[in-house]
Amino acid sequence: MTTNYVDQHVQQFVAKVNQLSQPLDPKLGTVFQKTFLNTLETTISDDEQGYAFILTGDIPAMWQRDSTAQVRPYLALAHEQPAIADLITRVVQRQFFNMAIDPYANAFNETANGHGHQSDQTNMGPWIWERKFEIDSLCYPVQLAYLLYKNTGVTAQFDNNFVTGVKKLLTTFEVEQHHATSLYRFIRTIDRPEDTLVRDGRGTPVADTGMIWSGFRPSDDACEYGYLVPANMFAVVILGYLQTIFSSILDDPEIVARAQRLQTTVRNGIETYGYTTNANGEKVYAYEVDGLGHAKLMDDGNVPSLLSAPYLGYCDLLDLNYQRTRQTLLSPENPYYYSGKLAAGQGSPHTPARYIWPIAIAMEGLTANSHEQQLAALQTLIKTTGNTDLMHESFDVDDYTQFTREWFSWANMMYCELLLTTLGFKIER
Repeated sequence: MTTNYVDQHVQQFVAKVNQLSQPLDPKLGTVFQKTFLNTLETTISDDEQGYAFILTGDIPAMWQRDSTAQVRPYLALAHEQPAIADLITRVVQRQFFNMAIDPYANAFNETANGHGHQSDQTNMGPWIWERKFEIDSLCYPVQLAYLLYKNTGVTAQFDNNFVTGVKKLLTTFEVEQHHATSLYRFIRTIDRPEDTLVRDGRGTPVADTGMIWSGFRPSDDACEYGYLVPANMFAVVILGYLQTIFSSILDDPEIVARAQRLQTTVRNGIETYGYTTNANGEKVYAYEVDGLGHAKLMDDGNVPSLLSAPYLGYCDLLDLNYQRTRQTLLSPENPYYYSGKLAAGQGSPHTPARYIWPIAIAMEGLTANSHEQQLAALQTLIKTTGNTDLMHESFDVDDYTQFTREWFSWANMMYCELLLTTLGFKIER
């Protein structure tokens, strides 16, 4: 069943944004209208539980990560539009319904239909589309639940599934702080090595650091080293959210204490083990480490990324460690930073070489410290849609008509969030 969410209030909001963006560039509003409405018109269905199930786009499944980013910009009008607030509430409820089924899974089917990667060697089930363990798949639903409350006062999302999911989240994080004793395994028998874990599905060896092990990145590619630093940064932030939720909205001192212990040990792990040095010998955050002396200097076009650390709330935008890291990543020292005829920005090993991610360009704007830099990111985005007025997963830096994923709602909504931020619409956190 599908509900029409594009009512007169949404249309009025789009018209307002269009009007405000006219003095900057009329094209900004044209692309906003198409991208902002695309998620509401094409990706949402009401499931059999009465929750809102959201397709990621051209893959018929709901990603825990993507579905948060797909509706986050709607928080800008949810405080005055009960229908939008209700939609986001039901998205959160579906996310925690999913999490209660399996906290290790990253993507789910609308019903228990057995679709997806059922031949993977892991504990699959009919609800699960894919079971790649990614820390951010647990973080994003908590972020959305908290931001919904913070921006609207709504608390209906904090139901029994929420509490069950949070308890499973905390247990999973605690287990994966000591991955050597974890039972999680993942093997996919295909030619692409990034889609499976080595060592019989356990991943490369790691030492205990206080951080949480992750099998896969937010690109769904396997981690080379098990501690994905930006994902651990995200975990620190949402563990703070949980302390607020379970002390001021719900009453569970045990969950508060567990979240506080985890937050402290993960943050200490990042600040002890999560650094490397750049070519100038400067201290910068590493993308991945293993606690055994290995560190990976790179970033990825997805979020959480190192670039997104202040956007997530881990550090201040002007933090010196972040600024040194940012400068390094937005340079050729990052092997996935590309510069071409049309644009420069971060790509990903998940997509072809010299393909930039619009999500990464949007994140450059969202973490910029000037209005001019935000506008520059927006101008790049509207000029590289491949004449579709929609965002894509990635595009060729020399030819914007060459792109991956024609229908990718996450990227569309990152553009919307950047434009809304540039125009002064604020999402409280």
